[in-house]
Formats: sequence, C-alpha cells, structure tokens
Amino acid sequence: MIDQSTVARIFDSAEISEVVSDFVTLKKRGVNFLGLCPFHNEKSPSFTVSPAKGIYKCFGCGKGGNPVNFIMEHEHLDYVGALKYLANKYHIEVVEKELSPEQEKKKNDRESMMIVNSFAQKSFTENLHENSQGIAIGMGYMRERGFRDEIIKKFQVGYCLEGWDAFSNHAQECGFKKEYLVTTGLSIEKENRLLDRFRGRVIFPIHGIAGRVQAFGGRILKNDKKSAKYLNSPESEVYSKSRILYGIFQAKKSIVQNEKCFLVEGYTDVLSFHQAGIENVVASSGTALTADQIRLIKRFTNNITIIYDGDAAGIKASLRGIDLVLEQEVNVKVLLLPQGEDPDSFSRTMGASELMEYIEKNESDFIVFKTNLLLKDAKDDPVKRANLIIEIVHSIAIIPDGIIRAVYVRECSNILNVDERVLYTEINKIIHKVKADSWKNEQRSNLPSDQEREKLPDNSAFLRSANECDGEERALVRTLLNFGSEILFSQKDEAGNEEKLLVGQYIIAELTNDELESINPLYQLVFDQYGENMEKETFNAKTFFRDHSNEKVNQLAADILSEPHQLSGLWTRKESVIETEEEKLVLIVPKLVNEYKGKKVRLLMKDVMQEMQKAQDTGNSDRMMELMKQKMVLDQIKNAISKELGNRTIS
Repeated sequence: MIDQSTVARIFDSAEISEVVSDFVTLKKRGVNFLGLCPFHNEKSPSFTVSPAKGIYKCFGCGKGGNPVNFIMEHEHLDYVGALKYLANKYHIEVVEKELSPEQEKKKNDRESMMIVNSFAQKSFTENLHENSQGIAIGMGYMRERGFRDEIIKKFQVGYCLEGWDAFSNHAQECGFKKEYLVTTGLSIEKENRLLDRFRGRVIFPIHGIAGRVQAFGGRILKNDKKSAKYLNSPESEVYSKSRILYGIFQAKKSIVQNEKCFLVEGYTDVLSFHQAGIENVVASSGTALTADQIRLIKRFTNNITIIYDGDAAGIKASLRGIDLVLEQEVNVKVLLLPQGEDPDSFSRTMGASELMEYIEKNESDFIVFKTNLLLKDAKDDPVKRANLIIEIVHSIAIIPDGIIRAVYVRECSNILNVDERVLYTEINKIIHKVKADSWKNEQRSNLPSDQEREKLPDNSAFLRSANECDGEERALVRTLLNFGSEILFSQKDEAGNEEKLLVGQYIIAELTNDELESINPLYQLVFDQYGENMEKETFNAKTFFRDHSNEKVNQLAADILSEPHQLSGLWTRKESVIETEEEKLVLIVPKLVNEYKGKKVRLLMKDVMQEMQKAQDTGNSDRMMELMKQKMVLDQIKNAISKELGNRTIS
C-alpha cells in the first residue's frame, strides 16, 4: 500500500491541466481550459478542465473527476497504478506502508509467481522459435492454421516440449523454487517429482490488463482421447479465470478506438481476428461469461457483440449467462455464423473490411435474437410459448434503461404476437419485486459500516431515484463542499470573545441532533466524514472529497463542484439587495435544513396516515390511539418548521 503522505504529495503535485494536456489539446477559456473529450467522439468541445477546482468535467458524456481519475479512465489503470503513473511523472518516490509479515509473504509469493510465469512464457516462446522439436511440431501446427509470424509473436505463443519434466527441470536449474512452479500450475508434484502440466502442447499465454502473464492455455497436438484438447492453468493467487479475458491486453486500445468489443470463445479465434485486421476482440476461453468479465470490458466500452458458431445447443446453454451483460447496462448484440463455421475459420475467409461489413449486416440485438431462437422451439405449443414469454420478460426486466426496455417490448410484442400491456404488466411485477427486495435489504441493514461504505454498492443510481429526499440531501452536500467553512453566525460571549458558527458545523449539528440519516450511503458517508474531520485545522472539504480514495465519492464531488452556483427561486426575494451567495448563507442554510426536515416529516406523516387507515380497516382501536399521538407530535413539528420557513405550508 502506498503511504498516505506520498498519496498527498502526488495529489498536491498533480496539476489537472498539466496531466490532461499530455493527452488532450486544451485551449484557454477564461479561468478554465476547453478541449475535445478523449472519452467519446465529439466535434464541438464540451470537455472542461478547471485548474482552480482541480477537476475535469465533460458535459457531453458526463465523465469527471480529479487527476488520478483521469489517468485511471484514460490509461485504464487501477487506483494504485494511476498514483504510481503520476508519481513517476512528477518524480515522486513512492513510499509504501510497512506490511505485516503475512501481508509481506502474500505479496512476495504473488510477485514470485508472476516472475515464474514470465520465465515460463519466455522459455515456451524460445522453444517454438529455436528448438527443433518446437519448430517441427509447435510451429508446424501454427503454420498449418495459417498464422503469420507477427501474430504469433504479438501473442507470445510458445510450445512446451514433449517429455515428463523438461520444463520443470529447466526451471529448477535456473533457480526457481518448486513451490512456485506448483502454485502457478506449471508443474504437478507427484511422488516427490515435478511433472510438466503442459507437456507437448502449443502454449497461449494469458496476459492481464497491464500485460503481465497471469496464466497459460495449452492445446494438445496428439490424437489422445484421454487428454483434454485444451488445458488451462489452475486458479491461483495471480489467476482467476472468471475475472480475465484472453486478449484483453492486446485489444484494449482498439476497443476504445472502435467503441466496441467482439467476444469469441477460443484463443485461435482471437488470433484469427487480429490477423484479419480486427483487433478489438477478446475470448472467454471456454468459460461461462461472468459479471467480472463484463465489467472488465465495460472499462473500455459499453458495446459488445458476441459471436457464435452454428451450434444451437451451445448457444441456448449460454443465453442465461448473457443476461448478466444486460444487467451491467451494456449494449449487447449477437452474431450467429453460418452452419459449420467458427470465428477462427470464418475470419480467415475474408479481409477486415469484408468481415466488418458481414458483422454489421448480420448482428442482431440480443433480446430479438433470443426471442426468435426460442420461438423456433416453441412453435404452436402453448406451454412452451408461455415459458418463452416468461424467459423474455425476465431478460427485458433486468435492462436498467427504461427507453431501451420500451423498444424491446415493442419488438418482442410484434414477434410473439402478444399485447404490449401483457408484457409490461409482467415486467413491472419483476421490477417492483427487485426494488422492494432491495429497499427491504437497505432498511434491514440500516446504514453500512465504514468498511462497507468505502466499497459503496453499485446500485447508487437506484438509491438516488428511490430516495425521496435526494434533492434536499444533494443540496446539503453541495453547501458543505462549497461553503462549509464560511461563517454562518457570529456573536460575542459574556467575556467579549467572538464566537463563530460555521456553515458546516451548523448543518452537521442539525442532522446529528435530529438523528437525520440518508438512505443513500454515498451522501451519508459525506455527512459522516465531514463531521469527523471538520474540527481539524487542515481540513478542506473541496480537496478532501475531490481527492477521496473512493471513486464514487470523488466523482460526486467533481459533479457538484462543476455545477454553477445558482440559487433556488426559494431564496430569491425582489426586495433583497444582497449581492453574493455567500452573503445569503444566513438566509439560505437554515431554510435549506428546515426544508429537509419538513420533507422528512411529510414522509413520516404519510407512513402514519397509511398505518391509521390499516388500523381503522381492522378495527384496532389501541393502534389507532397510538398513531394519533404520533400524528399530533408530527403536526407540532410540522407547524414549528412551517413557522421557521415563514408560515409556508408543508404538504
């Protein structure tokens, strides 16, 4: 872990316009800079960099954040990787925290395994190009498949020699420990002897997103029915097959440039597409598609086309897994190749432009594809058709975007000859159930712990829409960030000393005293951490949350800080001669807090009235009396807040 003082030095040194200008041509516009967004195609610049605020914001695609966020997004690095990138740019020595003995051992073991994998890749590649057996057998196979030298070298394809222990012995002679050869899966220990896992196979190194070799896939070249055609490295500290995609390192740049990713099944499918001139392609390597793999692709694009061969049975087995793609808010299309063809063989029959033309002409939306595919089986069988409708409804229901859902409902209604209203009824049932379950879980767990908040759930968008106080709470967060350190009230005590109450102190005190908590953990985290840090002399809310290690928090801060300071009509009075927003704080902040309290009271009152109706319907007089007392208390609070707001009605 990078020492916090080093992180602070990096944030202090990384000037946002300097960082961004390494990748984007910026032009001065007033106090800000303007340029074309590097994250989406645009002709008119909407990408703004604010040196004063230390943030960037694109008003076209919505991306924004601090210098570290920019490097993470543009260079596709994780948080630590982006920090190290900036440290190198500004010549800052990275000091990492001292690890516990267990952490140190785990880190060293992981690094040792990566070094062993790197050695193995170089050894296998050398075998393929320089060893007589490798040239005759391994390279002979690659030539037979029609792969050119530049493709073979690009993917560092290799060959593991025949024999039980040729590689294992060579690795040990070079000083590599037995334990790391075994934990990486390169060797298998049997009766105190190491045997080569991949002996006699062509080797396809599996690279991580940064280009380091994490694992291997090996294809057997003999007709041996007892041995698997393809063999992969086992799961280890450095390799999780559900979280990596073959070819992602070689494809990531092209995926970003083309705003699309093609997903195929095997290693040679990827190589063949690259050889045909299409580089934005990755493979799931025979594993069922996982949410982690989808999120990995989503780091580079929201558009995926899954390419299948003509095996209908295999496609049907994969359909449910593809629902994961829809759930991750990714646009997914499907391409079914002609019978008897696979991506490898098909891509070798045509050039890049011809292949792209075929794909664009024949790919179809997943939902439509799935509907037509299942419809062939259902035919006129009413039970099968009913099951088909349920299957399609579930797939459409998990699509988060309402407009896209509506388009699919219309298309599927036409294909299935089912009234749209029937489909909507079933879809709404599913959506409401999911939201209800999510809401219940949120209420049951109340607010998350500090550790849980640091991770923050992926359904923040739903929480915002489900939170009826979102507007008021976001306004409070905005006020804390922009004006929290401003003086709200000032008075002298009995000794003549001036006492100051800051905006942030007032807001946090009001929220704490009345035990007001947000159901959105993102807002609550801001309130909690503001309260914990506001008494520190060095605390600056803007930089604290803008440079927060949690990406969701710093994204929220960037969004809010990039908003213009506009007053609500509620605070504007015709007779007012106050010129600046800061000067209006004494009017704004108490009203803002009371508006929030009023909204909370209204929601509580709504719940009480509903409960009173239930009590009346069931004739429960004791419960009715209890609720009437609660209503009287809420009425008193409502009247007090209304008085504070100038006798405005709280409805």
